[in-house]
Amino acid sequence: MAANDTFNRDPRIDAYIEKSAPFAQPILQHLREVIHKAVPQVTEEIKWSRPFFLYNGKILCNLSAFKAHCTFGIWNTEVASAIKATGRDSSEAMGTFGRITSVKDLPTAKEIARLLQQAAKDLTEGLNNPLKAMRSVKPPKAEIAPPAEFLNALKKNKAAQKTYDGFSPSHRREYMEWITEAKREETRDKRIAQAVEWIAEGKQRNWKYQG
Repeated sequence: MAANDTFNRDPRIDAYIEKSAPFAQPILQHLREVIHKAVPQVTEEIKWSRPFFLYNGKILCNLSAFKAHCTFGIWNTEVASAIKATGRDSSEAMGTFGRITSVKDLPTAKEIARLLQQAAKDLTEGLNNPLKAMRSVKPPKAEIAPPAEFLNALKKNKAAQKTYDGFSPSHRREYMEWITEAKREETRDKRIAQAVEWIAEGKQRNWKYQG
């Protein structure tokens, strides 16, 4: 880390990286350094529980760490289109480069720097046209209170309880929406049993579609 960009570092991002899974830490650290070297003027913030990097007060990019992969998103439609043309983008996960499980999954630091510098230039010139979906991102919805029957079933399965407690609010909400939208009691009970089984295995609600 260069001494002159220390003031641009947010200690909450240090904490985010330290709390991430061991495989994720070198990925996040690598990307963080590449971002700062490519665009030294960036500042860091935590938004929606994940690291964001701002340029002139506007979002340039963000990082996220999950249980088995990381994501890195550059908020710029022109850059996203250029990346897609190279065949590097992926629909397997959110972010510009899809699922990232190691630094080897990423383009070279030089290529990433070029993309970031282009995105920063576009922000300066007002030509960035951030992705509409990203521009309208809102804070996560409030969590849904788990039914008593679900909590009781969870208590009987230590593995499920531990995993559920470690889930992000959005992952817990996905399960709760699925359970509470059941109109019949027997359907709800079946979903509770299935949910506890999947959670004990470390699976998110939509694990079948995550590749």
